[in-house]
Amino acid sequence: MTDELAPAALQDQDDNSALKPVPKPVPVKPERFEEGDHVVYPTHGVGKVERIATEEIAGHKLELIHITFEENRMTLRVPVAKARSAGLRKLATRKLFDDALTVLKGRARIKRTMWSRRAQEYEAKINSGDPLAIAEVVRDLHRNAGQPDQSFSERQIYEAAMDRLAAELGALDKTDKPTALAKLVDFLKTV
Repeated sequence: MTDELAPAALQDQDDNSALKPVPKPVPVKPERFEEGDHVVYPTHGVGKVERIATEEIAGHKLELIHITFEENRMTLRVPVAKARSAGLRKLATRKLFDDALTVLKGRARIKRTMWSRRAQEYEAKINSGDPLAIAEVVRDLHRNAGQPDQSFSERQIYEAAMDRLAAELGALDKTDKPTALAKLVDFLKTV
């Protein structure tokens, strides 16, 4: 028997430290979606599960989740087996959304990099569908009275992030998006 470990199972931290095995990922049980559930699809925002049905596509039977996005008048069909890898998730919990509101209270962290690079990072955060990441975008781009105006592209990204947060807050509170948006705007005025 030898004392060697496979190189893929080792993590080298620095030259003087001992090599440690990399922990194996813990399997996560898949989320179950049901008709009527509000869900978040990362690149499209909040939608509603209309139905889950088995359909035949190109000779293969697939169980598909039909999600409608009322605002865009769009229906998305996601295979149940690929829902997790596609980023489909249930609405955030109230605690997670409260954590996102706490992020809004924080101090803006604007990197001193070119705007085009920051804009790409902000877009990636919005499209991640993560309420905490979206709240960071809102926090960083929010302007109070007396602060310099935003550029057109800053304003677009800010509004897209606010729209995503408001859609999820509206679904959580069982209100419409304009009411949730007004609630977020009022909240930002107190920050």
